[in-house]
Amino acid sequence: MFTLSIGIKYCGGCNPSYDRKNFLWKIKQLINADFENAQVDKIYDIVIVLCGCDICCADHNKIKYRFKKILVTCAEDYYEIRKYFNYIERMVFVNWKDVYKNRLVSAKEAVSKIKSNSRVVVSHAVGEPLDLIDALVENKNQYENLEIVHMVAMGKSEYVKPEMEKYFHHNALFVGASTREAVESGRAEYTPGFFYEVPRLFKEGYLSVDVALIQVSEPDEYGYCSFGVSNDYSKPGAENAKIVIAEVNKNMPRTLGDSFIHVSDINYIVESSHPLIELKPPKIGDIEKAIGKYCASLIEDGSTLQLGIGAIPDAVLLFLKNKKDLGIHSEMISDGVVELVEAGVINNKKKTLHPGKIVVTFLMGTKKLYDFVNNNPMVESYSVDYVNNPLVIMKNYKMVSINSCVQIDLMGQVCSESIGLKQISGVGGQVDFIRGTSMAEDGKAIIAIPSTAAHGKVSRIVPFLDEGAAVTTSRNEVDYIITEYGIAHLKGKTLRDRAKDLINIAHPDFRESLIIEFEKRFNCKF
Repeated sequence: MFTLSIGIKYCGGCNPSYDRKNFLWKIKQLINADFENAQVDKIYDIVIVLCGCDICCADHNKIKYRFKKILVTCAEDYYEIRKYFNYIERMVFVNWKDVYKNRLVSAKEAVSKIKSNSRVVVSHAVGEPLDLIDALVENKNQYENLEIVHMVAMGKSEYVKPEMEKYFHHNALFVGASTREAVESGRAEYTPGFFYEVPRLFKEGYLSVDVALIQVSEPDEYGYCSFGVSNDYSKPGAENAKIVIAEVNKNMPRTLGDSFIHVSDINYIVESSHPLIELKPPKIGDIEKAIGKYCASLIEDGSTLQLGIGAIPDAVLLFLKNKKDLGIHSEMISDGVVELVEAGVINNKKKTLHPGKIVVTFLMGTKKLYDFVNNNPMVESYSVDYVNNPLVIMKNYKMVSINSCVQIDLMGQVCSESIGLKQISGVGGQVDFIRGTSMAEDGKAIIAIPSTAAHGKVSRIVPFLDEGAAVTTSRNEVDYIITEYGIAHLKGKTLRDRAKDLINIAHPDFRESLIIEFEKRFNCKF
């Protein structure tokens, strides 16, 4: 197999502003090549001159090369080198299969390339690379303070256990069930932020990415793997990582759109064949059906929908079977959408953005959903900074977003992520879609919730949010609130009228106490 030869020349007299030894180590991770100190009597494919300043005074003019000479003057030049290496490697290795075979390693070997004190971004939700995570945990003794960054984790999350604290530190961009206790106890931390802005954290260095652990499909005939069920921040994470380690799973569906990574952009490849994580359909009770029916009453023919996950979004879908020409622009979809596509209810014909296409950024469901999206030209997957960008969402005519929350107070302030100071989830895409939907022509942003929690013991509509609770959606942005008792349309309403409408859809057991607070606050009878 052909191997690139790369000559390294150091500038001798400067005091560089960057660590040249570390810089060289990083670029060696980018490409499989023979590196050596450059000599004037040899010809190299590429010559890299590690200068210490812009003067570039190293005596390098006599060193011969076939393709390119690269002058490095600062740490930021790494990114240009990476782009060039990707280009030159594709040009030299015409057969991508050689690149693939050359980078194929075991999971244990792949994770051995990760250094202590690195930041590791892990693919999202059911896109989690399970074999790589298992290998990471099994080889914990080679790490100290490895930062694990992700949103929802659907795997075992063994790296957050108390005995793992020396080796791993979890930075949650969304707190899930498997990481909640670790965040509450202080072994892990939560970073708030809008879902659509997560790629920006990677790109602009707020959370610079040392390693991306991703799961992708098998490569197509041109050497491109699909991010499948998890494009969202996973693709931008890989694009901004110094090292990309990919678990290539033969069971990962090939989603279309802007959802691909070429094998030459992957540093280490690990093959796997485990089934994808599946999320079974939730149980839909009478309360969810009542809420779903009210939500469906606001959805007109030709609307474009954003649906979350859970019993309420699935209940909404039950009442849409008589609708026509619905479309989907949603951060995610689950199995319920498939049935409406097969029934012809969802056809995306009336969409003003991406007509004829279901647009998503990630997927969660069962094998039925994963099979449906595989190579399906109706479904297009894009990164979350596009799908969830409010300025993109607003381009959809009759956009309807449906989300949920933990509590809403009588002013219309919505908490969707905490119980008091206890962080139980995250912002996710709720605010992204409420803002984008509110800016869309004829848009409707819905918060749909059961009126009570804790088996009917606690009202979700409250005089005040719990002390320390986060305001996820502000009272200035709230639009429709729906419970099993009806619809409250708050936009444009006074505080007094909002409170009255919310009390009218609260559970009857709690209305009396809410009315007492109403009369005290507004100095009038209810």
